Amino acid sequence: MGWKLTAHRRGTILAAALAVLLVGTASPSAAAPDYSTAEAGNPFVDGWYADPDVAVYNNTYWVFPTSSRPYEEQTYLDAFSSRDLVNWTKHPNVLTTANVSWANKAVWAPAPVQRNGKYYLYFAANDIQSNAELGGIGVAVADRPEGPYTDAIGRPLISQFVNGAQPIDQDVFIDSDGQAYMYYGGWGHANIVKLNTDMISLGRFDDGTVYKEITPSNYTEGAQMLKRNGKYYLMWSEDYWGGPNYSVSYAMSDSPTGPFTGMGKVLSQDPAVARGSGHNSVLNIPGTDIWYIVYHRRPLSRTDINHRQIAYDRMYFNADGTIQPVSMKVKDNFEDRNAVGWTTYGGSWSASSGRYAAGNSFGGKALLDTNFTNFVQDADVTVKSAGGDGGIVFRVTQPGTGTDAYRGYYAGITATGRVLLGKADNNWTPLASAPMTIRPGTSYHLRVEAVGPSIKVYVNDVTTPKITTSDTSYTNGSNGVRVFNTAATFDNISIAHK
Repeated sequence: MGWKLTAHRRGTILAAALAVLLVGTASPSAAAPDYSTAEAGNPFVDGWYADPDVAVYNNTYWVFPTSSRPYEEQTYLDAFSSRDLVNWTKHPNVLTTANVSWANKAVWAPAPVQRNGKYYLYFAANDIQSNAELGGIGVAVADRPEGPYTDAIGRPLISQFVNGAQPIDQDVFIDSDGQAYMYYGGWGHANIVKLNTDMISLGRFDDGTVYKEITPSNYTEGAQMLKRNGKYYLMWSEDYWGGPNYSVSYAMSDSPTGPFTGMGKVLSQDPAVARGSGHNSVLNIPGTDIWYIVYHRRPLSRTDINHRQIAYDRMYFNADGTIQPVSMKVKDNFEDRNAVGWTTYGGSWSASSGRYAAGNSFGGKALLDTNFTNFVQDADVTVKSAGGDGGIVFRVTQPGTGTDAYRGYYAGITATGRVLLGKADNNWTPLASAPMTIRPGTSYHLRVEAVGPSIKVYVNDVTTPKITTSDTSYTNGSNGVRVFNTAATFDNISIAHK
């Protein structure tokens, strides 16, 4: 039987030992991915996607999201696969409405699972508003994880509103005893049903019923189930999916059918990182206690409700089994050889060989869509020549193309032998500098700590700052990197609240 899971990176467990623990499902890599976040950057794939669900098939991690577009254009599903949770391969059109006779729009929230030597993909379609409309939750089947998936029964598996639950946002969970369950529902109601072993028909509970309502407090949609150490965790999304307060909460139970005890929020927006974080799945690296939450979120600068991206972060459990609130971390080590999530202003930029390379330009910069106030920003910086400088920009607003075409601060190193700090407002104002031997072609770890008006700049030694000063010009804005009159490379970039 395949593993239906919910997601993260970098560890030391050997593949041979892990394969034994997987009960016939081999480890996806020689070492279990044990990461603090998507170390190569969130979003971890390019494009507008939402509602991700995950699985581990044939030594490979799979993510199946909704295509985040207007409902009438949601006629297909793509998938992404990875052996290491770093490098992702896109598999377009794994399911399309051309293979589902009754579906014509709003194909949502795919839920993958493997059983009976087949791969099943459950999905919602048509966004029905009443029992008089055709649509609901369907099931498709394929011989391979990447499809193509075709309709398994020629009609919706669940086509009616029951207990007030719109038939959408399904999650399929196979318990350790082999019983399969589906958790689903929108419009503020959640149901659970049993799936028969054929995975294409509904079973009955011991009392003869097919549907049981399990709606927790503040439930909106996006039910998800996981099991850990004998405890069952029901997760769901709260608030409006198009707004900033979309978030994830959870409840716990000793049974897959409840009753569930509400435990509170586990994922919420971070106004410095992203908004509208919700509709999650959870990935447990097989054979380990490494867990990731995979979810969608909206970039800070975007207002279109369909501009959603998929991300993952580490999820930790407390000793009592409760889940720690998830921190949306900001990192990029460019191991995936791309710069998804970065926006450039002038100069030439490329991500290759695990670094972000900038060609020689007079002020070319690359920014993340962040809005930090008090923070610590780190980057490994290598300037290529003695004629210019490279470094970190922060609290940036109004960015444009040009030498000093932004409002914000810049801390850099130059091979002429200086660490420098200044600010820009379509002109340049030096704030401080310090002598230091800087060699072209050598990597230096640059750190900026900004708390209120206090700014500290460190190079290599992160205990004693090279520069300490105070300035009140700018309080918040984007973070990124910049070059002036030299080529440079950047690596291991991270920004965290201070």
